[in-house]
Amino acid sequence: MVRFDAATGECRVFTFKDGALSAIAHDLELTVGRFTIEVGDDLAIAARFQLDSVRVAHAVKDGRPSGALSDGDKRKIEKTMAEEVLELRRFPEASFAGRATAAGAGFVLTGELTLHGKTRPLTVTTRAVDGRQVAELALHQPDYGIKPYSAMLGTLKIRPELKLRVSVPWPAA
Repeated sequence: MVRFDAATGECRVFTFKDGALSAIAHDLELTVGRFTIEVGDDLAIAARFQLDSVRVAHAVKDGRPSGALSDGDKRKIEKTMAEEVLELRRFPEASFAGRATAAGAGFVLTGELTLHGKTRPLTVTTRAVDGRQVAELALHQPDYGIKPYSAMLGTLKIRPELKLRVSVPWPAA
């Protein structure tokens, strides 16, 4: 069995602004600071993500990091995300259980993702990039009972679709 965590792997979430006042908002890159991904010899996968470890890395403009957020802005976003969006007191963890099947230089991961108390089937294809396996997927928040952030009567909001990227070294040492 091989085990990955934040010391060896990476989990990032990308949010995208929307609404009439989106010009004053920011796309965001978030990091998940505590997680484990275990891959068995039979390619069974068990992953757990501690959602209270999600932090704002930075604002993103034109696909690049932007220094547009102060530390206070980041703390406010993290607090709102924890209390109003993810409801961390009720749903502190997300998990994936499934299996990997080799597909060329990558894998097809098939299983179930549990997030915000909802479990749904999930299939994602990984690709080999610089000695790592990288999985990128779009996640529709309402599919998991999550109401995307919205303020000022919906004129400032986050799109329902998030992008999730998980990367681990592979072949594992």
